[in-house]
Amino acid sequence: MQTYIRAVNAMNRAIGRVAMYLIFVLMGVLIWSSVSKTVFSPSLWTLETAQFVMVAYFVLGGPYSIQLGSNVRMDLFYGDWSPRTKAMVDAVTILFLLFYLGVLFTGAISSTAYALGYFGMEPFAFFGDLALTLVTDGWGAARGKLGFLEVSPTAWRPPLWPIKIVLCVGVLLMILQCVAELFRDIERLREDASDVA
Repeated sequence: MQTYIRAVNAMNRAIGRVAMYLIFVLMGVLIWSSVSKTVFSPSLWTLETAQFVMVAYFVLGGPYSIQLGSNVRMDLFYGDWSPRTKAMVDAVTILFLLFYLGVLFTGAISSTAYALGYFGMEPFAFFGDLALTLVTDGWGAARGKLGFLEVSPTAWRPPLWPIKIVLCVGVLLMILQCVAELFRDIERLREDASDVA
């Protein structure tokens, strides 16, 4: 468990530290949006680009936030509890979070498959087949498996699959971090039990 915790923490720390600089990209896009609306003709791409960058910032930074313990929680009673009680409550509540993230991940995978032109009922099979084709036959054959790509219904009409892939990756990283937190809580409870014995 310790190896898993260290590996996931290191990966999410690295990704989170990079993702936190996306706020500057977001600021740059919004500044350009303001300047272009007042000085030039308005840019069509700025609003959606800002939304995409904000999604990436939020989703990729979430696991790092959980790792640091800076996520929002109701501290009405929690702050006064002993470390053992906190670990027990965290271990139970993280199971609810994992269930929610599992449902969210399933929906994100399905939505990403739809964005890549797959309209069937088995998105995991679609991605497995796509990966197998990519490995065995190359990009040309894999590209042939893609259907009509979903685009945004706005005037700019960017493809939506890149941000949906970012969402899938971010939710998967969040699941991995939550499992690491569960393992950490189990370790704390084991240490407390050995100290009592």
